[in-house]
Amino acid sequence: MKRALRGNEEEDGGGTSGGSQETLKRSLKQKRKKDLEEEGAHWECLPQEILLHIFQYLPLLDRAYASQVCRGWNQAFHMPELWRCFEFELNQPASSYLKATHPDLIKQIIKRHSNHLQYVSFKVDSSRESAEAACDILSQLVNCSLKTLGLISTARPSFMELPKSHFISALTVVFVNSKSLSSLKIDDTPVDDPSLKVLVANNSDTLKLLKMSSCPHVSPAGILCVADQCHGLRELALNYHLLSDELLIALSSEKHVHLEHLRIDVISENPGQQFHTIKKSSWDAMVRHSPKFNLVMYFFLYEDEFGPFFRDEIPVTHLYFGRSVSKDVLGRVGLTCPRLVELVVCANGLRPLDEELIRIAQRCTQLSAIGLGECEVSCSAFVEFVKMCGDRLTQLSIMEEVLVPDHRYGLDDIHWEVSKHLGRVWFPDMMPTW
Repeated sequence: MKRALRGNEEEDGGGTSGGSQETLKRSLKQKRKKDLEEEGAHWECLPQEILLHIFQYLPLLDRAYASQVCRGWNQAFHMPELWRCFEFELNQPASSYLKATHPDLIKQIIKRHSNHLQYVSFKVDSSRESAEAACDILSQLVNCSLKTLGLISTARPSFMELPKSHFISALTVVFVNSKSLSSLKIDDTPVDDPSLKVLVANNSDTLKLLKMSSCPHVSPAGILCVADQCHGLRELALNYHLLSDELLIALSSEKHVHLEHLRIDVISENPGQQFHTIKKSSWDAMVRHSPKFNLVMYFFLYEDEFGPFFRDEIPVTHLYFGRSVSKDVLGRVGLTCPRLVELVVCANGLRPLDEELIRIAQRCTQLSAIGLGECEVSCSAFVEFVKMCGDRLTQLSIMEEVLVPDHRYGLDDIHWEVSKHLGRVWFPDMMPTW
């Protein structure tokens, strides 16, 4: 009987304890649910400025997904501030479909945000379809007022494969409707002189940067039109065949602001090509008007095509040789480029450049960066070069294969001497073994 009573007590106690546990579980579950609901409510009620800040850090696709969470996030997704700076990536599936801007999203952007776009770039791959898609979008930007526009080919210049009339008509839409373009990058495109006149007619007071290298349909007269009327131009990049004495004089006129950067690509289309000469007086006028401007020159020539260059003094500050360049030309660099700040030589051959480097150190007193690739320099001459330049050499990139050991220095101890004169630890660059 005691056992039965004890059993009944245990059953009653167990039932009471079990009921308490169930009640506690339900209470905790309800509290967790309430916390989650409150947490969700907090996210939903975030201020628009905070949502905008968060959305700016999200990739476009993630931003689009987030806009489907709730009405508040969808409203944030369409805030004008979020669409002022935008890059259209127009890649075909074969290259990088996951990075491409989705066609449905493009339609939505054009429909709702074309008038908000201000800083826009189009990045296309090597396919003609991508370039055509970019032109199709450009032709629809009739309500926009862009400040910057960049057309970028990540591989071969696919814009050049389009019919010139098709490209020009699309680009002209932007030139006509955007009255405040300040930056324009249209390298490797079929832009032409008439379209540049449209650009100037609508944006002459605002254009500050123009990059248009490798644009074969533009003549020196076309770029001269830009220089004559865009008095606020600060940065200009073009091919050497568009450079002329008249252009430099125009950029040096009193009504023109001080140019800050002039980039010239000197590219040989075929061996034996003839290049014209720019007068020293034209360069002198440019330096008098803009004494602090940077003249950046990229040379991609064959050795027998350097005849017109480095015969007279030239105010180049950054000089890059992308192909093999002779000892004679590098020797002339030391004599004719007193403003030189940076020099990069990709290849020279197997004749040591000892005298040429010493001459550059003596004459180019502002030189602060140098890079040598497939060249040869004796270790002693290199140490002397560094000693003459001193600690103003902020960038010194020399492949280990360039340095030739001699009776004074070997590869094992040259870095000590160079580091001493630089005032910091330095080692030559080494070719990776993998």
